[in-house]
This record gives sequence, structure tokens and C-alpha cells, in this order.
Amino acid sequence: MSKAEGKETARHRLADDGARAAARGRRRRALVVVTGTVVFAATAVAAVVIVVGGRDHATVGDYKGALAPAVRQRDGSIAMAQPGVTGPVLELYEDFQCPACLALEERQGGTLKELAAQGRAKVVYRPFQLFQQDPLMSNSRRAANAAACAPADQWVQYHDTIYAHQPDEGDTGFTNPQLIAWAGETGITDAEFAACVNGAEKMETVEQVTALAGKAGVNSTPYLALDGRKAGDDVLGSPDALRKAVAEAGGGAPGSGGRSATGTAGTR
Repeated sequence: MSKAEGKETARHRLADDGARAAARGRRRRALVVVTGTVVFAATAVAAVVIVVGGRDHATVGDYKGALAPAVRQRDGSIAMAQPGVTGPVLELYEDFQCPACLALEERQGGTLKELAAQGRAKVVYRPFQLFQQDPLMSNSRRAANAAACAPADQWVQYHDTIYAHQPDEGDTGFTNPQLIAWAGETGITDAEFAACVNGAEKMETVEQVTALAGKAGVNSTPYLALDGRKAGDDVLGSPDALRKAVAEAGGGAPGSGGRSATGTAGTR
């Protein structure tokens, strides 16, 4: 091999290495807080399960039990709890485009609904924008905006429907026509919702929740907090461990009302 050919081969090798590193970086994202503003960096994310191509979404929305009433709080989040239950508080920060968030929903979504329905906990959903590169960023923003447009009493069902249609990472998805059509499947058919989605009318709310994620110390997804403290991998990975953690935090017998916890007042 000539010296020139060797240099050319080395350049190709460096280019290939760079491309592989960039691909790895796109798959590893974490939150970084800079002067109170949320920005995103390609650093390692502590995700319990990373799901790649060929995902089966059949388990999303499999829960068939009762649902606790849901209200939209002033900060844009959705709180699901029985009347009078203020704690323990389970807060889920999630991005509809995030594969690991989908995996957590498949594994623990039914348990969260169950705990709220039984009066053992107050569950607060906080969809936000994690990704910073398109098409992922725009997918995330459109889905979070649509969720913010949905009425509280149909929100949980719509939340599950959005996840059931999560596009593969790197694909354009969660288009406005899709998000409107899927809402129709859950009974959200009014023109006001469609206008909200098409006009991105709740994007300010999405940005506010994203900023709140940074202020709350969210440093990975999926991120589940119990009374303000990040849940460990054992709790994320096991419905029984989640139930046990909630019980130890004061979420005892069904209908007990839970113990008092700080929360944000809600509005319908």
C-alpha cells in the first residue's frame, strides 16, 4: 500500500469511527441544567430498558381496571388520584418519543393506574421534551403539545394511545393528522382539540414543563419520583417493588386516603 493510499484509508477509518460515535451519541441523551435552563447533551442516560426496532406496543393500555379521576394542574401536568388523596406522590417525567419511557409504560403503567385507583397514591404525569435533534425533537414536541390539548377526563386513555403509536427512533412520526385521528379513537373529537393541535397552542406549556424537569433535577429518562426523590432501578423494574415503596411511603390500605403531601392544586 502506498503512503497516499494509507492516508486515504486512515481518513475513511476516522470517518467511520466518527459516524459510529455520533450514532451512539444520538442514542444516549441526558438532561443538563445550565443557569436554570434545560439543555440536552449526548451523555449516558440511566435507562432500565432500551427498546430498539420492531417494538410490540400491544401491552400499552392493557390495564382494564378502574381509573382514578384525573385533573389538569396549573403547571400543565395531569394528576390522577381519588378524592382526598394527596400522597404519596408519584411523579413521572416522560417523553412520548423516548423508547425507555415506552418500556416503563409497558411494564409499570398499569401499576401506576392501579395505585391511584385504589387510593394508595397520587400519580402526576409530566410529559416534556427530551430530544434536541430532529426528527426526534419535533416528534416529541408535537406529541407533548397534543397531550396538553387533551381534556383531563380523557387524558390517560389518550396518553396510552400516543405511546401505542410511538415511531421508531430516527423516523418522523406523531404528525398532527395522526395525533388528531388517534384522539378520535379515544373519544376526543371536538374541533377545539384539533385546532389546538394544528396551531401548537400548548407549546408554551410543553416548554414550561421541560424547564421544570431541569429544576426538579431530572437527569435521565424514564424518571419516576416518589415524594420528590428519584426512584431506583429496582422500583422502576418491578411492579411489586413499586407497590412496596409506595406502601413504605405511607400509601397503605386502599381507601385510606394516603398521607398528606405537598401538591399543586388542580383545575378541570
